[in-house]
Order: sequence, then structure tokens, then C-alpha cells
Amino acid sequence: MEVPKFLSIFMLIAYLWVISNNNGVEASHKIYPKFQSLAAVKVKQLHRTAFHFQPPKHWINGPMYYKGVYHLFYQYNPKGAVWGNIVWAHSVSKDLINWEALEPALYPSKPFDINGCWSGSATVLPGNKPIILYTGIDYKERQVQNYAVPANPSDPYLRKWIKPDNNPVVFPGPDVNASAFRDPTTAWWSNDGHWRMLVGSRRKHRGIAYLYRSRDFMKWTKAKQPIHSLANTGMWECPDFYPVSISGKNGLDTSFAGGNEKYVFKVSLDLTRYDYYTIGTYNRDKDRYVPDKDSVDGWRGLRYDYGNFYASKTFFDSRKNRRILWGWANESDSTFDDMAKGWAGVQTIPREVWLDGGTKQLLQWPIEELETLRGKNVHISNQELKKGHHVEVKGVTAAQADVEVTFKLPSLDKADKFDPSWKNLDAEHLCGKIGSKVQGGVGPFGLLTLASKNLEEFTPVFFRIFKDGHKHLVLMCSDASSSTLKTEGLYKPSFAGFVNVDLSDKRLSLRSLIDHSVVESFGAGGKTCITSRVYPTLAVFDDAHMYAFNNGTETVTVEKLNAWSMKKPAKMNS
Repeated sequence: MEVPKFLSIFMLIAYLWVISNNNGVEASHKIYPKFQSLAAVKVKQLHRTAFHFQPPKHWINGPMYYKGVYHLFYQYNPKGAVWGNIVWAHSVSKDLINWEALEPALYPSKPFDINGCWSGSATVLPGNKPIILYTGIDYKERQVQNYAVPANPSDPYLRKWIKPDNNPVVFPGPDVNASAFRDPTTAWWSNDGHWRMLVGSRRKHRGIAYLYRSRDFMKWTKAKQPIHSLANTGMWECPDFYPVSISGKNGLDTSFAGGNEKYVFKVSLDLTRYDYYTIGTYNRDKDRYVPDKDSVDGWRGLRYDYGNFYASKTFFDSRKNRRILWGWANESDSTFDDMAKGWAGVQTIPREVWLDGGTKQLLQWPIEELETLRGKNVHISNQELKKGHHVEVKGVTAAQADVEVTFKLPSLDKADKFDPSWKNLDAEHLCGKIGSKVQGGVGPFGLLTLASKNLEEFTPVFFRIFKDGHKHLVLMCSDASSSTLKTEGLYKPSFAGFVNVDLSDKRLSLRSLIDHSVVESFGAGGKTCITSRVYPTLAVFDDAHMYAFNNGTETVTVEKLNAWSMKKPAKMNS
């Protein structure tokens, strides 16, 4: 499905309409001009998040750390709760948790961006000089790459930005699709004296990341060959390219070239609206990226998050020597619901990312600063869950909680045989076929989040274990199909991913961040992550409950469970 060019931008889903078909769902994106400037009179608090970042109201690129302050630039409609009137909004924080909104950093005002300031990235040049590269839609409706610099670099909040008149610095050129040429990456420095950056594009059905070089950050030259491309993947939005250490959790600056690193190449596929990544090698002499032999390219490959997560961006946090990942979780209800709420869109919790010990995938975990919001705690240990049992986690605010649990499996002998016919199903379709209510051998077991008292509504996050020949397969699901009694205008998918985990100790861990309309989950220490957006009607505020459950014939033990009520940050764009 080809999406109209004016809709295919970073951090954009104005409306999602789900069409059931034999193979799953198909998304269509629409714009509502008559509503895009309709300001919210009153912001409804039902389903509004407490500790996930979102502006005070209306519709919600590049993060950066500068002079002791974290900066988040994001696309925002200051006049309505749907896509339109997009500016680069700007919020700042000293801990990535408490945020303060500043005036927009960029808004359409010049011939080179008069029709839109779309996405981009921030780079800090030598001498601690920040610069933004962003996609502008010029007076000819072409996508061009522009830059902006702070009016006062000595201001750590970088309140005002200047767009010099020598923009654009990169034109699409005669061999580039001018309607599919956007989202410049953070630039990196090479020892040959050149800066390099990537721009996402497509040629017919081939996804492309063009590479550009510059000595002065002003004059950019396109390399003869893209850094990477792949047939039949469509438009590559929001490319991200960065090194990760082969050993240890420490993050690496984007310009690092020490010889003990792998590279992560991520794209947001416009055709599927998911983020995919590979791990591989960057050949600096040829300026080509090659995925590792066992790193699957395209939409059969690895994803940061197997749920409602798109248009992500990482940055190197020099303060704590780590790489931080930001993602965007759009709404799963209708545009008319968004208008009634007075807001739409949230950022996921910032995650630290690093390479796992086997160098085949990334691990992700919520930043440690989130734990400062933990309040009242409850603890459960050595609680057996027999077939059909569910045990309530009492004493915490279940609609606004952080819960960590380790499940102990006495035996894997009862694991169901993996049906060969399922091999053609992806994890999401398999979860939809055999959800949390279908009894298995080992599983389903996990958490029932945002549950009503009598379980008319609940969002289960759970595992199932299968036997496939001589190995075990672990499926992790976050299923929204039972999340609400509301039936109209909602997208309620069964999100899922397989977990590459060693079960030799017969343990599985799960962490879920529950925030009114967001359930953000991390399986097996961050090997598989799933974010769901849900809209319960009964399980809201103090009427929300949480349970540990088991619908498998094999008894499962909650070896250790800790749950915390989560406080709202002291300042969240107030």
C-alpha cells in the first residue's frame, strides 16, 4: 500500500483505520483539514498518561544532550489534536523525566520550508556547537534538507533557533525522488576530514539510505552508492545509524571508530509502520553497511518493539556514557476520539540500548531515572499459579504502576509442540490465534494489566513456551483484544514477538510500565519489548486491577514480584 506523500512523514499517524483481511490488518492514514486547527477547549484526563511524556494538549524529532540539559524536539500541532500545522516543539529536562515546554524551535517561515518543517536530527559540532538538520518542504513541494543553529549557544536551554538563508544545504537531485527524501540522521565525523549523514528515500519499491559527505557541514555531496538499500521494502523513514560496543553496556558516540564495535542500522518502514533494525559492519573505505549473515534484513527482521512503536531515534548521552532510544506510540482510537480527548500521541519511556553478549540483537531497558518516580511498593514471592489461577497484586495503583516479576517453571515437559503450519505465521498472528484464554501446556502465563474487577476488561502480557524439535520457543504477547468494552473505532491488535532466551534455569522475567492507556513491557531483561495503547472503560483510575495468571496445565511459580505505584513527575510540560 502506497501512502500519499503528504502523510508519509516522521512521527505521523493522524488516523488509523483497520481493515480485516485473511492475512491480518491493513492500515490507512487520513488527514482531516477541517479539524487540524480546532483547539481543545478542555483536555480530558481519562486515558491520559501520567509519567510518559506528552504535551499539555493537542497532537504530538531529534533528542540531544547539551550543557547539562536534555533536549527533545518533536513534531507537534499547536492548534489541534490531529495532524496539521506541524512545528518543531521543544522541551527540556535535566533528568529525562521532568520536562518543561519551551517555545517551538522551528516552524515554517522560509521558501525552503514554507510547506512544512518535517523531521531530522541534532548534531553537536566541535567546540560544543549544536546544529539541527531537518527536512523542509519547499515552495515547489520538494523535500529538501535544511539546517538551523541556536541564536545564543551560551543558553543551555537553546530557546531560539535561526534558519540561515543559505538553505537548503541538500537538494534531492535529478536521480532522487523529491517526494520521498527525508529525515536526515545525526552526522558523524571520519578521519578523512568529512562529516557524513544519511537521508531516507525510495526508488519505486526499493528502500534506500543515501549517504552525503561534507567538510564544513554546509556543502554536501552525495556518495555514488547508498550506504544500504533493499528491494521491496518501500520508503525508508527515520533512518538511524550508530555504533554499539561489542562488550559492555557503555554507549558510543556516533563518531566513534575504535575497532571494537558493531553497527546498528534502523529504518521505519512506511509500508508496515514498524521500526526494524539489523546489526552489521560499516566499511568506512567504501562507505557501505553490510548486515551480519544471521541478521535478517527487512520486515522479517528484528524490531525495537513489537507493538505500537514508530519513528524512533537514538542519541548518545555523554553525561552517563549511554545510548538512549526514544520511540513514539500513536493513538489506537479514532481521530474523532482524539478530538474529544483534546490530545493525541505519547513518547515511550526513554530506553538505554546496548548489544547483548551474543552480538546478535540489542537489549533495551527503561532508563534508571524512571525509578525515582516509584512510590508505594508491594512484594509477592513463591506464589504458585495452578491452571486457571489468577492472583491479584493488591496495594498499588494498578492504573499507574511499574511491576517486575520473575516466573519459575518447574518443568518444560508439557510444552506444546510447535505446529509446522505456524511457521508461515508471524508472532502477532500466532498470538491472535492462541491468545491468553486458550489453554496450553506451559503457558499462557503472565500479567493481566488494566483489568476490571470481574475481568470484563484486561490487557494480558504473557508468555507461551513451545517445543520445536530439540529446542524451545518462547512467544511473548501483549493482547489488546480484551482491553475494553468499547467496540467502535478502536484498533485492538494482538502484538507479539519471539524471545531469544536460554531456558536452562527455567526462569522468565517480565517488566511492565502501566500508565492509564499505555502498557510498555520488557521480556527477559529487554530482549523482546512490546508497547500497547488501550482504552478501558471500566478499568480506569482506582477501578483498575492487576493480576498474575496462569492458563497452562503446568503449574508456574511467581518466584519474585515487585510492584510500585508510580508518581507523576513534578514537572511535565506544565
